[in-house]
Amino acid sequence: MASSGEEQAPAAAVRVLGGWASHYAIRVYVALKLKGVEYEFQQEVVGSKSELLLKSNPVHKKIPVLLHHGKPVAESMVILQYIDEIWASDGAPAILPADPYARAVQRFWAQYVDDKIAPASVVLRGVVNGDKDEAAAQVSAALQHLEEAFVKCSQGKSYFGGDNIGFLDIVLGSHLGWLKAVEEIAGVKVLDESKFPELTAWADRFYAHHAVREVMPETDRLVQFNTYLISVLKAKGLFGSHV
Repeated sequence: MASSGEEQAPAAAVRVLGGWASHYAIRVYVALKLKGVEYEFQQEVVGSKSELLLKSNPVHKKIPVLLHHGKPVAESMVILQYIDEIWASDGAPAILPADPYARAVQRFWAQYVDDKIAPASVVLRGVVNGDKDEAAAQVSAALQHLEEAFVKCSQGKSYFGGDNIGFLDIVLGSHLGWLKAVEEIAGVKVLDESKFPELTAWADRFYAHHAVREVMPETDRLVQFNTYLISVLKAKGLFGSHV
């Protein structure tokens, strides 16, 4: 019961423990909007972990966590697949393709994105120690592979997923905000239209999609957040080794 004597409102059927700047959490927001699912968002405080987060994800203790009728689902790519399976009807677009081989291909490239782009990005942002030239080269090489993958996966359509954004679109697209921020923070051109014409055009379409527009942070706001994050990590003695 609330202290005022009023009954507490019941928890929303779908809740997301996350952060507005987290590319991992952005994936969940996009997927839910794509499916037309209403959700309640709980912003986790940088440098702190709520009791609900620790209870919901006791193994990794990280965002995002999806709470569906109180049941926690952790890890962004696992959450995407859960959302796709739970909300598979009512005309909602599929996130993963029906064909098993096509699903395997998208999962492969999605993992590649997180293996190559995610760790290099935090180096370029100055959040983690590392060689920034090597990190920039790693991102460029990854984008070249993804440029070629787009041609094969899209089969002449607008997205990796075909006519609509799908699993790989969401995973790679969640990095776009931070890749744009990296260009300002590190002074390097990342998504170069002359090198990656297909990906550059795809990125514009992804940004314009109705499921993305409201949840993708503006570049200036991410740049400011990055400065704040570094200050928090320094205060906690975690700077240079924290992802």
